[in-house]
Amino acid sequence: MTAEHTVHKTPFVVEWREGFRIGIGQLDREHRHLFSLVLALNLGTVGQTVEQLLDYVVTHFSHEQEAMESSGYPALEQHLRLHEEFASRIADFLTRGDEWTEEQVQNLRRFLNKWLIGHIMTHDMRFGKWFAAHNPPAPDTDAASRHTG
Repeated sequence: MTAEHTVHKTPFVVEWREGFRIGIGQLDREHRHLFSLVLALNLGTVGQTVEQLLDYVVTHFSHEQEAMESSGYPALEQHLRLHEEFASRIADFLTRGDEWTEEQVQNLRRFLNKWLIGHIMTHDMRFGKWFAAHNPPAPDTDAASRHTG
């Protein structure tokens, strides 16, 4: 029975997959980077990695909000509430005040991965489909046509 207590759990690891693309280049790149930050979480660097992750989440959420506002996305307010709920859950993780343990790091990684996947595959994907249906092609293609004439 003591052998069971010394066995380490395999880390909960989810890596970026192409199926997570929502079709908006900047947001897809940011989602990919968020997955890499979650993957980098480990006991030795958890403080630094969490700080980077939080900074990047704020940046990403503001970019996502800007894209939704500028495109007139009708579910913007609902989406922002989801981001606020996420921030609250993360605050709960970080304000426990305990020293980080391997189990806490894995719990945080598990929460982050599950939230990211669920949020991207449901809410961000919904925005991506709406965006594609209601907006002209990305500015990159327009810039190329202006320089050829």
